Amino acid sequence: MQPDEFRRIGHEVIDWIADYRERVGDLPVRSQVEPGWVRSQLAPIPEQGEGFAGLLADLDRVVVPGTTHWQHPGFYAYFPSNASLPSVLGDLLSSGLGVQGMLWSTSPACTEVEQHLMDELVGAMGLPERFTGGGVIQDTASSAALVAMLAALHRGSDKWRQSGVDGDETVYVSSQTHSSIERAARLAGLGEESVRSIGVSPATLSMDVQALTDQIQSDVDSGRRPILVCATIGTTGTGAVDPVREIAEVCARHGIWLHVDAAWAGPAALCPEQRHLFDGLEHADSFCANAHKWMLTAFDLSLFWTAHPDVLVDALTILPEYLRNSATESGAVVDYRDWQIPLGRRFRALKLWSMLRWYGLEGVRAHLRGHVELAGLLESWVEADERWELVVPRSLSLVTLAHVDGDDATRAAMDAVNAEGSAFLTHTVVNGRFAIRVAIGAEATREHHVRAMWDALRSA
Repeated sequence: MQPDEFRRIGHEVIDWIADYRERVGDLPVRSQVEPGWVRSQLAPIPEQGEGFAGLLADLDRVVVPGTTHWQHPGFYAYFPSNASLPSVLGDLLSSGLGVQGMLWSTSPACTEVEQHLMDELVGAMGLPERFTGGGVIQDTASSAALVAMLAALHRGSDKWRQSGVDGDETVYVSSQTHSSIERAARLAGLGEESVRSIGVSPATLSMDVQALTDQIQSDVDSGRRPILVCATIGTTGTGAVDPVREIAEVCARHGIWLHVDAAWAGPAALCPEQRHLFDGLEHADSFCANAHKWMLTAFDLSLFWTAHPDVLVDALTILPEYLRNSATESGAVVDYRDWQIPLGRRFRALKLWSMLRWYGLEGVRAHLRGHVELAGLLESWVEADERWELVVPRSLSLVTLAHVDGDDATRAAMDAVNAEGSAFLTHTVVNGRFAIRVAIGAEATREHHVRAMWDALRSA
């Protein structure tokens, strides 16, 4: 494909994306196809190359019907995935440059734009000053959890890099912590038995600090070696917030790495009125927030900071001869290959930069605040309806509710709304009770969309 062909076809592709975004609200949120339908519609790979017309036609014929539309204004499931169009264009620019930014020398701009943005966001989000210089873009919060765990292992043992884990290490989560922490423990070679699940307060579903203290002491007394505690700001199930400051005090007494996972709620730190949720963060060793959830940036882009970049780099660095270069050996540059699991890395910062340049910080704050206000409206409607109730207090833009007649009624209402197609809801279980999660966060969602979803639930 020559540049003139790319220009012509690229216009067609952009037009297709723009048309899709204009009509996405008219499509069923969830795909209606049966398993295997998409594959049954696909032709063999052609022996001879062909133009893009057939591909674009197949997008309409096969891909759109086989897609659950995360950018739909009626998408309230899981957490949002804000692929704003400015960030999509930034992703296109990244792909067009075709950069492999594993080293500073392989693309100085790839590294330094990322450094600049990550340091700027420390101030914009009111994060601890100790995170300045310790920021890096990971692909997802799962990778962020894994690199935090590897850094914690390295700090906890001067022989870990050479001989691996001892088998006596322990990791602490609450019963509400995201499963990525347990998975990270498996990947790090610790195994499931190393993970301690700490109970939560029945009222707030936040980690019970006394139970954490007791479990750590019990492990220390039995010869185990506590490595990492994960505190969460905005749990997946209900948006619960762990008491970071109190947990940090426990970690400090035992020299344990504190990782704070705010994958969904983290962007709310851009709003000064929400920073009370992040109390105690200045004592954390690492922190992550997904820009690709609620911060208008196309998947995948997770913001990760550590107060100990030297420990992280020392844990992950390896320098074969073919990667040696004068810039690296000068010590004057950052090579982000040493801050992540893979060697290679995309120029992800471009889509973050594109988004921030388009919206500005005030635009992003308005996006976040608008969803919090919509969730507050929904909360008030639930409180005014005698047939429905809040299962836990609203957390930012997440509302967790249930029908007063019990689990069967709640599930039936959710299933009916999802089957109708204009909204998509998912569930959680709170203290044994089935509950609907309404995660308001799609960029296009407005009050009339939330009202329509609520009316559909009540009718169901």
